Amino acid sequence: MSDYDYDVPVGTDVLRVFCGPDGRHGNALGVVRDGRRLPDRADRQELAGKLGFSETVFVDDPERGQLDIYTPGLRLPFAGHPVVGAAWLLDVEILELEVGDVFARQDGEFSWITARPEWAPPRTLQQYASAAEVDALPAPPPGEGWLYAWAWEEEAAGRVRARAFPRRDDGIAEDEATGAAALLLSAHLGRALNITQGRGSQILTAPAPDGTVEIGGRVVLAHHG
Repeated sequence: MSDYDYDVPVGTDVLRVFCGPDGRHGNALGVVRDGRRLPDRADRQELAGKLGFSETVFVDDPERGQLDIYTPGLRLPFAGHPVVGAAWLLDVEILELEVGDVFARQDGEFSWITARPEWAPPRTLQQYASAAEVDALPAPPPGEGWLYAWAWEEEAAGRVRARAFPRRDDGIAEDEATGAAALLLSAHLGRALNITQGRGSQILTAPAPDGTVEIGGRVVLAHHG
């Protein structure tokens, strides 16, 4: 039995996106496989709130990769871990989002998407002096606005320790793995990153000359509804 059996409706899968090398951790994602059965945005928002995951994605057309993404409290035109998770589940090369087409590929155990930094919602990227300082932060730290706290673990190798705090009063005190924030940090630093976020999730990034950034990670199926 899955940890999610008690409150996940039929037709909804639960994935863990950006799992660590041992297959653990990752950010839980709800995927409503046939989004057309809930065409009304208010109904989608209500379900996303009930599920309580940091994001839930509704698949409106699986062959075209047409997606609609919600947090427990709002709709998002783009988010990293839902798109990486959907790319793995649907196994398509292009995903259709409100921001535009997102290219996807599978490379061994990693699922990758190509995205633009301007698609990501604003984040405060706050650097700390050490990974230990990031580890010691309360969840969430005092303050307002979406915070991505990060520090170098090994700068020469591009290894980063990070934690993410939405601070938006929707029940998500800390986001376990955040593709959009990793995208922004990689674009800001102008280099590929190997990010350990949350309890042990892993996010890989690779910026390209055209300004896009690839975001990659492992995905596992935690529950098939």
